[in-house]
Amino acid sequence: MSTLFAFEDALEEIKHNANVRVEQQTLTLTNAVGRILAIDVVAGISVPAHDNSAMDGYALACADWYAGKHFNVSQRIAAGRHPEPLIPGTCARIFTGANIPAGADTVVMQENAQPVGDKVVFDEQPSLADNVRPQGQDMQAGQTVIKAGVKITPIHIGLLSSLGITDVIVYKPLNVGILTTGDELIPAGTSLKAGQIYNSNGPMLSALVTQAGHNVSLCIHAADTLEDTKAALKTLMQSCDVILSSGGVSVGEEDHVKEALEKLGKVHLWKIAIKPGKPLVHATLQGIPFLGLPGNPSSTLVTYHWFARLLLSICSGQIAELPQSYLVDAGFNRNKTIQRDEFLRVSVGKDGLAYAHPQQSSGALLAASESQGYLHVKANTQVEYGHSYPFYPFSAF
Repeated sequence: MSTLFAFEDALEEIKHNANVRVEQQTLTLTNAVGRILAIDVVAGISVPAHDNSAMDGYALACADWYAGKHFNVSQRIAAGRHPEPLIPGTCARIFTGANIPAGADTVVMQENAQPVGDKVVFDEQPSLADNVRPQGQDMQAGQTVIKAGVKITPIHIGLLSSLGITDVIVYKPLNVGILTTGDELIPAGTSLKAGQIYNSNGPMLSALVTQAGHNVSLCIHAADTLEDTKAALKTLMQSCDVILSSGGVSVGEEDHVKEALEKLGKVHLWKIAIKPGKPLVHATLQGIPFLGLPGNPSSTLVTYHWFARLLLSICSGQIAELPQSYLVDAGFNRNKTIQRDEFLRVSVGKDGLAYAHPQQSSGALLAASESQGYLHVKANTQVEYGHSYPFYPFSAF
């Protein structure tokens, strides 16, 4: 019996063998949402470019104030106007976003100002720099504001636009090939015969890959023969940056994926100490990363979330980050322990406790759709009511 890779070791092995598989291109900001930044973005200007007012009010030199002083209003400054230097001892009417004039260092909001004829009195003593947004408060010229490998969001588009940037250098989308295996599988829309089931892993993997922002360039279904499996892999190798498969990776007489991989490339790991998802295989085929996921639907989902997602991220140029978890107390007991890390499908109740779905079979996909995420139970660990375990919401993936 082959030794199982520990969960963390398998993650490290996949990261070790992965590299960026796509070229760079320049896109306008309007077309860059969801793409992976290829080069750090450095601010060419400070934002704001000058000290400006955070309020509608009056700009003055804080040291000029004393109780009862009547200030002359020497100028009016609207946003977008370049102010004149402040006449000493006076104040300037100023509006939100307008530049602070030279000689002023404080803004008194208009609610705290009392007009007296053509002058104004400030009853409360202001504090130095009140209501002033200093130059570079948001971003400083020369500062790296977005690092390479970050997926561009609408917030980033706003940030880059505030710097006057119109184009960014990003990675081209990753082309992912998907292979499904199994003589029993048929596509949805056809009539089932005895012994047949519908192919759910192919559509699910395509959707997961697309949701992550990658291209599904080709989907192939192979019969349960070594020859057909090899032929399908050779076809995928011609047009794909990365290949994912489901099924055919275990030890049965009809499982041919691992043997095909050994004939066409190099196998890096096979079998991981996790449940569900043990019979995962990772290989390289003439430089093309390959990840063979188990065929049971829940096993496919778990191993995609943990391993395929990581591989695709690195190959697409994205910063490789594991999903974020938080500790949740278990709302149930389980005395049984296993020698594998287990990912239980659970939901968090109104009481804040995690409750396991009653169906944890690797062949059952409904449990995942009725759950909120995974409770990670380490190998050789019992589940005790009230004890804390890492919880990974599905949204973290």
